[in-house]
Amino acid sequence: MSAKTPIQTVKPRQAVLDMPEYHPPLANREALRLDFNENTFAPSPRVIERLQQITSAGLTKYPEREPAERIVASHFNLQPDQVLLTNGVDEAIHLICAAFLEADDEALISTPTFFMYDVSIRMMTSHLRHVQADASLEFPFERFLAAITEKTKLIIVASPNNPTGAIVSREHLLTIAAAAPNAVLMVDEAYFHFHGASVLADLAHVPNLVVARTFSKAYGLANLRIGMLAGNADLLRYIRKVSSPYNVNGVALDCLPVALEDEAYLNWYADQVQTGRELMMAGLRELGVPFFESHANFILMKIGPKHAELVRAMRAHGVLLRDRSTDPGCDGYVRITIGIKEHVTRGLAALKVCLNQIEWSPVR
Repeated sequence: MSAKTPIQTVKPRQAVLDMPEYHPPLANREALRLDFNENTFAPSPRVIERLQQITSAGLTKYPEREPAERIVASHFNLQPDQVLLTNGVDEAIHLICAAFLEADDEALISTPTFFMYDVSIRMMTSHLRHVQADASLEFPFERFLAAITEKTKLIIVASPNNPTGAIVSREHLLTIAAAAPNAVLMVDEAYFHFHGASVLADLAHVPNLVVARTFSKAYGLANLRIGMLAGNADLLRYIRKVSSPYNVNGVALDCLPVALEDEAYLNWYADQVQTGRELMMAGLRELGVPFFESHANFILMKIGPKHAELVRAMRAHGVLLRDRSTDPGCDGYVRITIGIKEHVTRGLAALKVCLNQIEWSPVR
């Protein structure tokens, strides 16, 4: 018998071979979800009502994004051509990179931060510059500003930042935009509702500014995959050009307007998180667990060498945490999501038990 001829696989672009991969630990999440910064409770009851009104005939239609974009634009006091709805902020990042980055362009981010920035940028260019935060994990403004060059084409800053919960002041963000007039500055405001400061109102006079918002966190629509880019209409025209006209599914487009309408529910959930955050920080102080002051719906804890052991023990007690030890500058750090008060209380109780179980002591 002759030997089989090996099957040859067509090689992708070199950038695809070189780019990093994102593998979130999504399996077996049937527990209290304090790991992915999701809404831990539910979306607005109006969303559930709207889901029940969706017909089988409606599911046969291609989704129409523009009617929902008009509603969203009105809600945020913007013009429709200043808004693009996306398949979550993940797609928004991808589209911005596809629209603006040439292979020789530079992009700039501060680390640690959301890993999908790396993934989407590196798919387009190898010239990604990281500015690492110091031990405080605060945004390194001066060093970041100094890293901008004439080749910088895209800058992404998250405020509040994930996984640290740190914020970047409006003054610093506008200074960055002014320092890089030939670059797009995307400010990722995924956790805006748990902090309250925004540069959305600055879009009118900062032509290179784009703001990203998600409806996955406070609104509780993570499973529907819907996000938003807002910015200068001329900039968004290019991003819209590289977007599929059907990028957001019709169920999400149907549900988003009623989620936006229910501001009372949104405010209630944001208040639950802010109250829960104070409760968790007080509990961590009592336990002697070092942590970073957070402006988001999570807290980053410094556990040290027993970080993985704690995550396993908490899972055994029915609570999921996220080990962030592989993030730059985060060795030994574990993140806990803040949700409604009941979930925070359960998470804190399990934390007390598990820290004792693994014989944890503060890192000196």
